[in-house]
Amino acid sequence: MTAIGGELRTVVRGRVLVPGDEGFEQASTPWNLAVRQRVSAVVEVADAADAAALVRFAAAAELPLSTRATGHSPSSSADGTVLVTTRALDGIEIDPAARVARVQAGVAWQPVLERAAAHGLAGACGSSAVVGVTGYTLGGGVGWFARSRGYAAHAVRALEVVTADGDQRRVTTDSEPELFWALRGGGGDFALVTGMEFELFDAAELFGGRILWPAEQTEAVVAAFRQATAEAEEGLSLWLTLVQFPPFPEIPEMLRGRAMVAVDVVALGAVTGPLRLFDEIPGAVLDTRRPLDAAQVGGVCMEPADPSPARVRGELLTEFSARVSDALLAAAAPRGGVGPLALVQVRHLGGALTRPRADAGCAGGIAEPYLLSLLGPAPTADFEAVVVERGDAVVDALRPYLSGRKPFTYLDSGETPAAVFDPVTLARLLEIKDRFDPDGLFRSNFPVIPPLGEADPSRVAAPATV
Repeated sequence: MTAIGGELRTVVRGRVLVPGDEGFEQASTPWNLAVRQRVSAVVEVADAADAAALVRFAAAAELPLSTRATGHSPSSSADGTVLVTTRALDGIEIDPAARVARVQAGVAWQPVLERAAAHGLAGACGSSAVVGVTGYTLGGGVGWFARSRGYAAHAVRALEVVTADGDQRRVTTDSEPELFWALRGGGGDFALVTGMEFELFDAAELFGGRILWPAEQTEAVVAAFRQATAEAEEGLSLWLTLVQFPPFPEIPEMLRGRAMVAVDVVALGAVTGPLRLFDEIPGAVLDTRRPLDAAQVGGVCMEPADPSPARVRGELLTEFSARVSDALLAAAAPRGGVGPLALVQVRHLGGALTRPRADAGCAGGIAEPYLLSLLGPAPTADFEAVVVERGDAVVDALRPYLSGRKPFTYLDSGETPAAVFDPVTLARLLEIKDRFDPDGLFRSNFPVIPPLGEADPSRVAAPATV
């Protein structure tokens, strides 16, 4: 390890850390603390040229590379790699006249949204603004504006990358159409991305927030959600969430151990008519709906901004009829108090996601009308096992209504892109991987060719008091 560190320090200008160095554990730990990535070294590249120098060295030395900006979707596939962190690549440019953002690979969504909001614009962000723009977009990106704008990857106009031969390239549909297609939804398995250019859109008229009720109102809220999503225009995004606040000390005492139900909403334009259905449900303990700008969208769901251990699972639903919601509530409801799944969420999809696009990239579209996601805290191995068991039970109960596919950004450690793409698309991705990275230098969190052991990932849970 020491030898690797010494060699790397002669190659790059950024900081190099190896096991035993002060700061290595922190630098090598992803945002999701339920996954331990056992990397051989961490390199914090200083800029794109530094990244290119590292790639050339790693290719000659046969050292596989993995890349991280914020670490929100880690997997054990990074084990044994040199982890490249891009936090120092933090440049942001907003061109309001062209409605274009240019960001470097270490940038999170929040500063981009803040700068875009100053011009009445927004980008196709997800529910959390602390997530990195690049990783989210390379995985497709299904967020607040997916119904009106499609995948975040659909908005990409160009990517700055370092290919496996160490060349710095600007990749567009004209310069490298195959690589451009693969990177827009296929993850970071094909090149080291150092920057991205993508379209912004008018968001001068935004409205949104969260409504929260006690669990006793769940059936009424679910019924209203079904009707509202049937009426919703494309500019209106509605997400239903069963919230089970775990009995952890960091949870406010008034919410600790309580089950509740929430509806989160973001409206782009004058499309708020269906919200009347929720106004008719009494007993709301919180209602944060208000006019928004883009910089406030990341706070709608009140998601945690600090690292934590969790298990996440996503599935696409072919319908959300009364029989589906009844099955979901029966399987996910707490048993004897609060359940292990902190969040059980159903996102309304449809709209722009369903329309074919010639420029879609491998992300393509989503025909399924709803997305189910499950999240449970995993502070210990025992707690994690209970979360997984309950998640399996929910999925089994809904099996007749699942398509068997899921968005790339909803893959969990141990899953592969085979759960995302049809066989033809996956075969094309494999061909592009072989063309641009024949020696397997780059290893993304969910590589198209999984490394040995990925099907049975090793996990180390972070200690905590339950």
